[in-house]
Amino acid sequence: MDRRQFITRTAGLAAAAPLAGLATPALAVTGSSNIVELAAATPDLSTLVTAVQAAGLVDTLSGRGNFTVFAPTNRAFDHLPAGTLDALLADIPALTNVLTYHVSPDYYPASQFVGQVGAVHQTVQGQPIRVDGRSGTVLLNGNTRVTTADVFASNGVVHIIDAVLLPH
Repeated sequence: MDRRQFITRTAGLAAAAPLAGLATPALAVTGSSNIVELAAATPDLSTLVTAVQAAGLVDTLSGRGNFTVFAPTNRAFDHLPAGTLDALLADIPALTNVLTYHVSPDYYPASQFVGQVGAVHQTVQGQPIRVDGRSGTVLLNGNTRVTTADVFASNGVVHIIDAVLLPH
């Protein structure tokens, strides 16, 4: 998916009615930095920033939006099988596919996840992420944990996660 497709899909998803089973998106609580600036200022997200730059998504994720980004840490990228990150960085369509699976076109602060069991949240990539917000933790797709929630940006919210989400 190239930048134009990302923008088109994001606009289309944002305009669509919420899917059954989705929590209604909240209104954004803004921070002073956009999502890319926030990630760039967070040393533990440097691999994500490199990937976003390589995929050509900096302008989109810096621009106007009301995004939710599930941001894998450097350690999360380190836990990918050997060679996976290098292969993704060399294959921009595949990299963009993985990165856009970490982005929702809607704004979901952590409070939207509390108590949810098996809820789905649509991603820009097209496949949903399953959310389980029981027991005081938020799990994505059954095993990826939100380690830091609600890092607010001027164009959405970032939730830092402990694994890289891979679309099916």
